[in-house]
Amino acid sequence: MPTFQLKINGESHTIEAEGDTPLLWVLRDQIDLVGTKYGCGIGQCGACTVHVDGEATRSCLQPVSQLAGKAITTIEGLSEYGTHPVQEAWKDVDVPQCGYCQSGQIMTASAFLNENANPSKSEIRDAMHGNICRCASYNSIEKAVEVAASKLS
Repeated sequence: MPTFQLKINGESHTIEAEGDTPLLWVLRDQIDLVGTKYGCGIGQCGACTVHVDGEATRSCLQPVSQLAGKAITTIEGLSEYGTHPVQEAWKDVDVPQCGYCQSGQIMTASAFLNENANPSKSEIRDAMHGNICRCASYNSIEKAVEVAASKLS
């Protein structure tokens, strides 16, 4: 079986997997980083979002063969103690209901705010619209992104 060197949350990992194995399954099944969730498997819901070189990426669609030399960050690596401004805003606004989509939402929001630290409400809505929340907490999610942006500025 082929091996791949991946840098995940700042640590190097040697992975044995077929080249077309989605990153999601490597994270969950081989490295035991289960904060990244399986939602739909076709890149539509956003539950599996991680950062690859700082960009929000659907890990269910990302084959491991394309990740050598790239920095991968999961929700576990966003901040050691859950103190990233987006994570703090999520707590301040009390966003989670069932919580299933939250890691993907947070990873999408943090990548977005790295690119646009002072977004308008419509920019926030546009940036977050690709992530599905089964509990329909969209207003709270958008508010938390606003709060996080204010913490970053």
